[in-house]
Amino acid sequence: MKARTSADTGRLDPVAPAFSLNARGSAVVSPAVGRAVVPAALLRTIVFFGGLSSIGAELTVSRLIAPYFGSSTFIWATIIGITLAFLSLGYWIGGRLADRRPSARVLFAITAVAAIAIGLVPILARPILGSSLVAFQNLDVGAFYGALVGTLLLLAVPVTLLGFVTPYVIRLRMHDVRSAGETAGSIYALSTAGSIAGSFLPVLIFIPILGTARTFLVLALLLIVPSLVGLALTRAVLPASMVAVTLVLLPFAARAADPGGIRPPDRGTLVHERESTYNYIQVVDDDGAAKLILNDGHAVHSIYDPDRLLTGGPWDYFMAGPLVIEAAGPETVQRAIFIGLAGGTGVRQLSAAYGPIAVDGVEIDPEIVEVGRQYFGLDEMPNLNVIVADGRYALRTSDETYDLIAVDAYRQPYIPFQLASREFFDEASAKLTEDGVVVVNVGRTQTDFRLVDTLAATMRASFDHVYAIDVGRYLNTILIGTNAPSSLANIEPNATKFAADSPIREVARWIGETGNGRVVQPGGEVFTDDRAPVERVVDGIILDAARDVTGR
Repeated sequence: MKARTSADTGRLDPVAPAFSLNARGSAVVSPAVGRAVVPAALLRTIVFFGGLSSIGAELTVSRLIAPYFGSSTFIWATIIGITLAFLSLGYWIGGRLADRRPSARVLFAITAVAAIAIGLVPILARPILGSSLVAFQNLDVGAFYGALVGTLLLLAVPVTLLGFVTPYVIRLRMHDVRSAGETAGSIYALSTAGSIAGSFLPVLIFIPILGTARTFLVLALLLIVPSLVGLALTRAVLPASMVAVTLVLLPFAARAADPGGIRPPDRGTLVHERESTYNYIQVVDDDGAAKLILNDGHAVHSIYDPDRLLTGGPWDYFMAGPLVIEAAGPETVQRAIFIGLAGGTGVRQLSAAYGPIAVDGVEIDPEIVEVGRQYFGLDEMPNLNVIVADGRYALRTSDETYDLIAVDAYRQPYIPFQLASREFFDEASAKLTEDGVVVVNVGRTQTDFRLVDTLAATMRASFDHVYAIDVGRYLNTILIGTNAPSSLANIEPNATKFAADSPIREVARWIGETGNGRVVQPGGEVFTDDRAPVERVVDGIILDAARDVTGR
């Protein structure tokens, strides 16, 4: 008869003993005698919360750095790659250590240290991230990205240590080699279940309710409590006492991690900030004008000055798009859709030029809409119908046709690829009236027009006529696409049909003086739904700009 071991009863010795053979010749682990034992349920708990904390920390660190570096695919690839590298290192070292020191006491000490390291991430990251602002302002690209690397390296200790957990628990739970596969499989399944929970809980619950810094502390707390229980059960008095003191200090750490702000503004005076599911949002007061800043803070997404309508920015130029149409005038635009509503600056300009026309304003982030109502006067435009949805979905499902389709959707520095493909522009073309136009705002540098040229070529594959107009005071170019008879030469005479004090006359003058208007000819790279490497193009622009700054 096989003797019952502590593993059979669901309780494990903190120091796993060596293998031996039972009466049937099967290898089993013989329990040590006279040592404290640990419930197997506690080991399962530490596996689950280890998986939760590792993935949770990965996702939460992306929100920690987004206000400084954005959340581009480059940033995400870096975070994911570094996390996997640290986990792989942890699996390797943890497996070797488990064979040499198969002790539950060592395991709980490791997870306790990992928990403390997770709690320290937002505190240690704040001065590092703060230095990135100075580096960006001084055009020190190396220091700017050095701060990014420094922040991500803060994950090295906790994520590597959490990589120890799975191989360690497999070693402790292994009491019969005949069930080795089942034991390893069940533990990996439990760890993966924890990782799934770590994928959703921070995004759906912790960050929206508590914020980024306190989410790290919640992840630390979820891991430190079972670690403390395990240390107590294995009679590790000194480590347990140290972890208990750390647990008491967590509320003070929370206060230090959240000193009253997420990111200082790089312009003006901070009026409001918040984190949403999609963005880090700032509202700043800059010389009496409210400006909407998102994520890394290096671009303005809306401007609201109650004493001044025109901004000199791309928002003003949307109203001039229809002027390329023959015989266009004040009655040309009766219904418009604005994809990328933000604070509603572009809609306000349209309404000033064409009157209280019906405008569907599409914004994917409901909290930006709330901020727009509070600080940017969205409620002052009764002709505006706000739609909270993805821009392409909203356009595709609309029953309306439009005289103007405006696209100003950015997740800085990228245009969402689904709003930059030939299929999208084909759908937009089908939603236009006979004299309708599509107007798209595209970013660039002073000399690099790669993204402008590619989007212009893509639009030209869907429209009979495409025109490009540069924004004088900003690094933006406006693209206009239409199937109606049109010409850039129509802009100035059509503008004279508006009232003498109409803002569209001023914009038409800017276009004539600094717009560098040009006709886009067929040819060039065309983005499609299957292949629209917006990120590759934009990353190339950023890297070349960095080389120009550093002189390399």
